Amino acid sequence: MRRDIFQAIADPTRRAIIALIALQAMTPNAIAENFNTSRQAISKHLRILTECELVKQEQQGREIYYSLEIEKMKEIDKWLAQYRKIWETRFNQLDNVLSTTKKQKK
Repeated sequence: MRRDIFQAIADPTRRAIIALIALQAMTPNAIAENFNTSRQAISKHLRILTECELVKQEQQGREIYYSLEIEKMKEIDKWLAQYRKIWETRFNQLDNVLSTTKKQKK
Protein backbone atom coordinates (compact mmCIF):
# COMPACT_ATOMS: atom_id res chain seq x y z
CA MET A 1 0.00 0.00 0.00
CA ARG A 2 1.39 3.38 -1.02
CA ARG A 3 0.92 5.94 1.71
CA ASP A 4 0.59 9.70 1.44
CA ILE A 5 3.69 11.64 2.48
CA PHE A 6 1.59 14.22 4.31
CA GLN A 7 0.03 11.52 6.47
CA ALA A 8 3.54 10.35 7.27
CA ILE A 9 4.81 13.75 8.39
CA ALA A 10 1.64 14.44 10.39
CA ASP A 11 2.96 12.25 13.20
CA PRO A 12 5.42 14.01 15.56
CA THR A 13 7.48 10.87 16.12
CA ARG A 14 7.98 10.41 12.38
CA ARG A 15 8.97 14.08 12.03
CA ALA A 16 11.52 13.56 14.80
CA ILE A 17 12.86 10.46 13.02
CA ILE A 18 13.21 12.49 9.81
CA ALA A 19 15.13 15.16 11.72
CA LEU A 20 17.47 12.53 13.18
CA ILE A 21 18.30 10.80 9.92
CA ALA A 22 18.61 14.09 8.06
CA LEU A 23 21.99 14.46 9.77
CA GLN A 24 23.26 10.93 9.15
CA ALA A 25 22.06 7.45 8.26
CA MET A 26 21.11 5.44 11.32
CA THR A 27 20.15 1.91 12.28
CA PRO A 28 16.70 1.27 13.78
CA ASN A 29 18.30 0.60 17.18
CA ALA A 30 20.20 3.89 17.08
CA ILE A 31 16.98 5.70 16.16
CA ALA A 32 15.00 3.94 18.90
CA GLU A 33 17.53 5.07 21.54
CA ASN A 34 16.28 8.63 21.02
CA PHE A 35 12.68 7.82 21.97
CA ASN A 36 10.80 6.56 25.01
CA THR A 37 8.98 3.95 22.96
CA SER A 38 9.49 0.36 21.94
CA ARG A 39 11.77 -0.76 19.13
CA GLN A 40 8.69 -2.25 17.44
CA ALA A 41 6.93 1.12 17.44
CA ILE A 42 9.97 2.74 15.82
CA SER A 43 10.04 -0.06 13.24
CA LYS A 44 6.42 0.67 12.38
CA HIS A 45 7.19 4.36 11.93
CA LEU A 46 10.18 3.49 9.73
CA ARG A 47 8.01 1.17 7.64
CA ILE A 48 5.50 3.96 7.04
CA LEU A 49 8.26 6.43 6.13
CA THR A 50 9.78 3.84 3.78
CA GLU A 51 6.41 3.16 2.12
CA CYS A 52 6.06 6.89 1.53
CA GLU A 53 9.58 6.92 0.11
CA LEU A 54 10.66 9.61 2.59
CA VAL A 55 13.43 7.36 3.83
CA LYS A 56 15.46 4.66 2.14
CA GLN A 57 17.06 1.53 3.52
CA GLU A 58 20.60 0.45 2.80
CA GLN A 59 22.07 -2.85 3.90
CA GLN A 60 25.64 -2.59 5.21
CA GLY A 61 26.82 -5.96 6.42
CA ARG A 62 24.30 -7.24 8.91
CA GLU A 63 22.91 -3.77 9.66
CA ILE A 64 20.21 -1.81 7.87
CA TYR A 65 20.72 1.94 7.77
CA TYR A 66 17.93 4.43 7.15
CA SER A 67 18.62 7.74 5.45
CA LEU A 68 16.53 10.63 4.21
CA GLU A 69 15.24 10.65 0.64
CA ILE A 70 15.91 14.29 -0.31
CA GLU A 71 13.82 14.30 -3.50
CA LYS A 72 10.67 13.44 -1.56
CA MET A 73 11.41 16.22 0.91
CA LYS A 74 11.61 18.60 -2.05
CA GLU A 75 8.10 17.49 -2.98
CA ILE A 76 6.88 18.64 0.44
CA ASP A 77 8.78 21.92 0.11
CA LYS A 78 7.25 22.54 -3.32
CA TRP A 79 3.76 22.11 -1.88
CA LEU A 80 4.57 24.42 1.04
CA ALA A 81 6.02 27.09 -1.28
CA GLN A 82 2.59 28.12 -2.50
CA TYR A 83 1.49 28.84 1.06
CA ARG A 84 4.78 30.51 1.92
CA LYS A 85 4.13 33.06 -0.86
CA ILE A 86 0.62 33.76 0.43
CA TRP A 87 1.87 34.33 3.98
CA GLU A 88 4.76 36.51 2.86
CA THR A 89 2.29 38.68 0.95
CA ARG A 90 0.03 38.94 3.99
CA PHE A 91 2.93 39.80 6.29
CA ASN A 92 4.08 42.49 3.86
CA GLN A 93 0.55 43.92 3.81
CA LEU A 94 0.47 43.89 7.61
CA ASP A 95 3.85 45.67 7.68
CA ASN A 96 2.45 48.37 5.42
CA VAL A 97 -0.64 48.85 7.59
CA LEU A 98 1.46 49.04 10.75
CA SER A 99 3.89 51.51 9.16
CA THR A 100 1.01 53.69 7.99
CA THR A 101 -0.62 53.57 11.42
CA LYS A 102 2.66 54.43 13.12
CA LYS A 103 3.21 57.42 10.80
CA GLN A 104 -0.34 58.68 11.41
CA LYS A 105 0.22 58.61 15.19
CA LYS A 106 3.31 60.82 14.84
